[in-house]
Amino acid sequence: MKHVFLIPALAVMAACATTPAYGPAKSDRGVGYLSQQIEQGRHIISYTDPDPVRARNMALLRASEITLMEGKDWFEITSEGADTEESRGGGPSVSIGGGTSSYGRSSGVGVGLGIGIPLGGGGSGKTTQTIEIVTGANPKPDRPSAYDARSVDMNLRVTAG
Repeated sequence: MKHVFLIPALAVMAACATTPAYGPAKSDRGVGYLSQQIEQGRHIISYTDPDPVRARNMALLRASEITLMEGKDWFEITSEGADTEESRGGGPSVSIGGGTSSYGRSSGVGVGLGIGIPLGGGGSGKTTQTIEIVTGANPKPDRPSAYDARSVDMNLRVTAG
């Protein structure tokens, strides 16, 4: 019976050991989050991680933290985009980014392409997910871009490692 609990615990520990710990980035290009308040109740959040899905989830987790620190109940994504940088052993690299933006009845889509020539050693590819949010108190808007901060925090905190 002890082994029934031991196996899932070891799996969680192994997952946390292979992914970077959730937290602030140590530099502008480092793994982790960066966040900036633009105005009262409006923030830009980015999260960089080797895994694109984890980058988005951790950006959402940071959005929920900021929302709850403000004493608010929900946040809505008004703009988002991802920039994926693939490293090819120290040679030239290509970055492709895309994003959408919507607020009210206005919306837009953008795509960007960048070419880089590294001056230092190589590394692994990374994705930076950037979201712009507005925070608010109940009731939460009935739109797919609006999230309940407590639910997001509770559901994504367990994957933060």
